[in-house]
Amino acid sequence: MSENSQFRFPGATGVGSLPGGDAREAAKTATGSFEDFPFLPELPARGPGADMIGRTAGMLVELYARVEPSGWRIGDRPGRDTRRARSWLGEDLDALEEFTQGHEGDLKVQAVGPWTLAAALELRNGEAALSDPGACRDLAASLAEGLRLHLDEVRRRVPGARIVLQLDEPSLTAVLRGQVRTASGYRTHRAVDRQIVEATLRDVVGAHAGGPVVVHSCAPDVPFALLRRAGAAAVSFDLALLTERDDEAIGEAVEGGTRLFTGVVPGTDGPLSDPAGSVMGVRTLWRRLGLRPELLAEAVTVTPACGLAGASPAYARQALAHCVRAARSLADNPE
Repeated sequence: MSENSQFRFPGATGVGSLPGGDAREAAKTATGSFEDFPFLPELPARGPGADMIGRTAGMLVELYARVEPSGWRIGDRPGRDTRRARSWLGEDLDALEEFTQGHEGDLKVQAVGPWTLAAALELRNGEAALSDPGACRDLAASLAEGLRLHLDEVRRRVPGARIVLQLDEPSLTAVLRGQVRTASGYRTHRAVDRQIVEATLRDVVGAHAGGPVVVHSCAPDVPFALLRRAGAAAVSFDLALLTERDDEAIGEAVEGGTRLFTGVVPGTDGPLSDPAGSVMGVRTLWRRLGLRPELLAEAVTVTPACGLAGASPAYARQALAHCVRAARSLADNPE
């Protein structure tokens, strides 16, 4: 078993984003839906700085970003956009603190990982930071330090919690394959060497010293083995995007003690199946891999397929409650 097997997680949680702009309402939903595994909500509908890139850019240390027509661009000093991102994060933490009084157990917070950040943040010349290896190193170091400070702040506010850090890396596969487009849109940035990708991720994962880190991607072809080597205790993904090509890597991950955060509940409004139906794909995967059914409850955490920012508030609440019921179905009837 790997060192990750020391970490045990409850059966269900959210991914991160919720609809609307009311921090207290979102915190109430995230903590009320998952008493065992609440999360710090993100509310991108508020605008730039509340989106996942802007929110994480606001956490950086000695690096700052501002909004340009083309997206977020690294600048020399903190401006209005940085202040707004930090203000909204503070508001979200205030609300979380209010609704987690006395909470003991897991609590998840999310930030964008170093490679998705490098693919999204522009340098002064308008190209992605991904185009410059030195800029990627500086960005990862700044992110690691910013995350240390952020996690310290969350611990101070919710002292009874075991903090779980989720790094969102939806662009990771594109970075590895050289599929991130240049500013012109006519070319793509060169693929980054896998060893460099892995080492950088390991450094950022290390910012959460001794605590579990989940890496989330709702893109196809999640590099499970690379993430495990980088120190991820769990991998979060959209189950519907798996193919049988992923079977071997997933089987090795489970046997090595890596937790699977399986996204099974749609992220946008639509009819929900019965809870047992939602996790049918997980059971099918288990049978295909030849894994013991009794491993299911200790290896799988049920989540929405991706963030819920595009859903209606009523559906978002339904979807989170549905994750809890689906997880219970897996635990009660693993066969």
